[in-house]
Amino acid sequence: MHDRRIPSSRANIDHLAVTPSGVFVIDAKKYRGRPRLKVEGGLLRPRVEKLLVGSRNCTSLVDGVVRQVAIVRDQLDDSVPVHGVLCFIEADWPLIGGSFVTRGVEALWPKKLYPKLGSDGPLDADTIATLYRTLGGALKPA
Repeated sequence: MHDRRIPSSRANIDHLAVTPSGVFVIDAKKYRGRPRLKVEGGLLRPRVEKLLVGSRNCTSLVDGVVRQVAIVRDQLDDSVPVHGVLCFIEADWPLIGGSFVTRGVEALWPKKLYPKLGSDGPLDADTIATLYRTLGGALKPA
């Protein structure tokens, strides 16, 4: 499902993918620069993770996906896996490695996301169809 309206908000969810491995809440961003995770603090100060794309602080994007995941999770049974994804298109990803997870949100690029969407999981075809109808009814097109 694409471009779903968040109830009582002007915001939207870019993409919802219902797959055998769970529901993926995908926020697609067309940003230039290298996405990376900057970790500050630690022993004496609280640990703080920041999402940087190039030199831009994009941590608020993670906050948005965390909120979107919570909205989707509220529509579903607790047993359904819900995954948050920030998918950066046209970003400057390294040849090896590059993707990372912060606060439960995976940051990656389309070719890295495709295998995750196609992987096996605990949900069968009937459950997938039911979840699709549930989410489609709760989150209308924007």
